[in-house]
Amino acid sequence: MFSPPKPLEPSPVSVAFPLIKDCPLDQLRLSSCEQSILKKAEENPIDYTLAIQKDATDYVHVLLKVLGEASIRLESSKVSQFIEKDLVEDEALDLIRTDPMGVMSHYSLTCLHDVIISLLEKKPGSSINLTTTFFQHFDGCLIDNYRPLMRVLHLGGNGDSFAQRTASLCLSYLLLAGCPSQIHRQKPLFWINSATIEEPLQGLVSWLISQLQSSSAASLRLVSPTLSLLATSPEARDLFHRRGGIVHIAKHLKIGLYSNNLRTRMSSAGFANMQQIYELCFFVWTLTYELNSSTALRDHFARSGIVSALVGLLGSAPREKIIRLTVSALRNLANCSADASSQNSQRVVDGPFFLSDMISCGILKSMESIKDRQWTDPDVLEDLEILSNLLNENYKSMSRWDIYKAEVDSGQLEWGAVHTEIFFRENATKMEGSDGNFGYLKKLIFLASCDNEEVAAIACFDIGEFVCHYPNGRSIAKRLGAKQVMMQLIQHENVDLKQQALMAVSKILVKSWDMVK
Repeated sequence: MFSPPKPLEPSPVSVAFPLIKDCPLDQLRLSSCEQSILKKAEENPIDYTLAIQKDATDYVHVLLKVLGEASIRLESSKVSQFIEKDLVEDEALDLIRTDPMGVMSHYSLTCLHDVIISLLEKKPGSSINLTTTFFQHFDGCLIDNYRPLMRVLHLGGNGDSFAQRTASLCLSYLLLAGCPSQIHRQKPLFWINSATIEEPLQGLVSWLISQLQSSSAASLRLVSPTLSLLATSPEARDLFHRRGGIVHIAKHLKIGLYSNNLRTRMSSAGFANMQQIYELCFFVWTLTYELNSSTALRDHFARSGIVSALVGLLGSAPREKIIRLTVSALRNLANCSADASSQNSQRVVDGPFFLSDMISCGILKSMESIKDRQWTDPDVLEDLEILSNLLNENYKSMSRWDIYKAEVDSGQLEWGAVHTEIFFRENATKMEGSDGNFGYLKKLIFLASCDNEEVAAIACFDIGEFVCHYPNGRSIAKRLGAKQVMMQLIQHENVDLKQQALMAVSKILVKSWDMVK
């Protein structure tokens, strides 16, 4: 049903959990029966508590009630202060007295996660499982008590990373159990009303995307385990891409594009680690298997920058498991086909389209380097061989101008045959475009001011060559603002960028560059 559950990172206040018995439970508004259920579960192994369906259901209801009562005060709780350090025993005792509701929130979430994992690990066909415990037998609906989990996700202030990460994982397991794809696969013991998971699943996906909009590693760490889990559900994947989530994954993956040493960048504060990058790649990889059936998904892939992100990882990622997913995803992109309804549109997004995009991002250079590595997985070798053949066939069919356009469109300029005087002597007139708007010259001017210094230097060179080889190129470049951009770069600390900007300015100012040469 699900991929093997990963161990939950312990709560930063878990050392205080054995002291829960000293916690004033009357603040939680629990009945004497509910208090008894909680204490009994604390005294016995979890398998014993879950051995009878009524006991399992009662325990889950009590845990969710505890979370509902305790999490109301979680926003102002002190427990999140211990995220970055271990809690010593004296501090734990003090915390039980001063912030019992914060401790109880973490405790109930930890217990709830343990219950879910124990139920998932039961044998197929077991009479006590996730659906029998969290869905109502009489109408198949998800129990209403799940709502405190949603509340925890939307904590204000600085939030509580343990609580939010654990709540999102618990929610994912529950909601996926009610997805039609999972129901069809598992054949539960009674009818499940899938409609009851639609609203919370939409809320969960929206929360994930809102976290991914941040570029911080902390936000990524918060959501990547849940994202990896949701990748197993077609319903969740569809929701994610329709709400524009792919572009945010691309943004986090692009860490690989701007560093020659991905391992160093990933180990630095503020950047994703290897496991998080793997989990993002896993989600993208699962999506690529649906490209043939969804025009909207292919369009999202084309617009999101995900191809350049994957190509960047291909040349930077040191781990075989990341390369394996990346190559397989690129192969799926290269093999995808457009349906008949999209054939009449202005731009057909299909395998050849993505292959051209890959070539413009410099994949051929990356392919040469990784093909020489020793791979333990035969699937990697097969994917590399097929992808390499498709790339070579596509490259042969592309003109040099096609290659140049694709490279400028991607924004990933690299020194090569399309950045030479000979190329511009033959192709400068094509820069005006079919509409005479000089769209590619405008893109070069924009790239000349980007943060990537090598790309900016190449853009300066190309602008200078356009000026030399296009009739009246000087006045056109000045009118579009190229001179101002170049003038700002001639004092740049990067020697190559400074030199290319100076050369471009000289070409703009001199009437006949050939005479100067």
